Amino acid sequence: MTGLHRSPLWLAIVAAMVLGELGWRKWTGRGYDTASALATLGVAIGNIPASLLNAAIIGGSYALIWRVAPLHWPLHDWKTWAVGFLLVEFAYYWFHRASHRVAWMWANHSVHHSAQQLTLLSSFRLGWTNALSGGWLFYLPLVFIGFDPRLVLGLLVLDLRYQFFLHTEAVGRLGPLEWIFNTPAHHRVHHAANESYLDRNYGGMLIIFDRLFGTLAIEQPDEPLRYGLAHRAESRNPVRIAFGEWQQLLESMRSRKGIRARLDLALAAPGDE
Repeated sequence: MTGLHRSPLWLAIVAAMVLGELGWRKWTGRGYDTASALATLGVAIGNIPASLLNAAIIGGSYALIWRVAPLHWPLHDWKTWAVGFLLVEFAYYWFHRASHRVAWMWANHSVHHSAQQLTLLSSFRLGWTNALSGGWLFYLPLVFIGFDPRLVLGLLVLDLRYQFFLHTEAVGRLGPLEWIFNTPAHHRVHHAANESYLDRNYGGMLIIFDRLFGTLAIEQPDEPLRYGLAHRAESRNPVRIAFGEWQQLLESMRSRKGIRARLDLALAAPGDE
């Protein structure tokens, strides 16, 4: 799904904003980690062929479920999109929460949290193994109850584009908007490696499900945010970034005896191995 949100206009907007943020960080003395940025570009380039494979597997699975769905919501009805938006946001919340709490899913999602500097460019640190990690399964029920896969994938693309703007320190608090919408302030907390901020603010475009399910956290003035993975140093090698967590998990699984023990480990919280 990550490879579906590229277009010349969008890439031009992204490039302009990345360069603008780079200038802002330099001007304000925050600095810009060029080596980390280059590693992110390497991860993004590697994601192109990976996305094609993931799209074939995921898209094919959605199409198969769509064929057997007992009901089809009309794609051109605005009410379908309104209900679909809320349901996709709900599914995204639980997918994102599981991606932090299930080691097998974290092996892919950890790529996105590996940078120690939060910038617009870092939003493109996305795992290469979406099909393997299984996060796409959270959206299958939406297809089965009648939402066209094009609607589901289109809303996910919109979600990804929106979240690009959240990966920055250049935007402060946004007042009343933060009661409903995910904002840069909320998402900075989500990326923080501080113990008190871990596993918070899972929302995509909305923050309402974090409020509803008790996973909302607000940055505290006496505890500055630290980014990156809590228990692993940052690598500048794109391949290691993409597969480092998988390597650790599979090695831990191999050390266990029996399928049940290995499965329990894969489904446990990250770090419990």
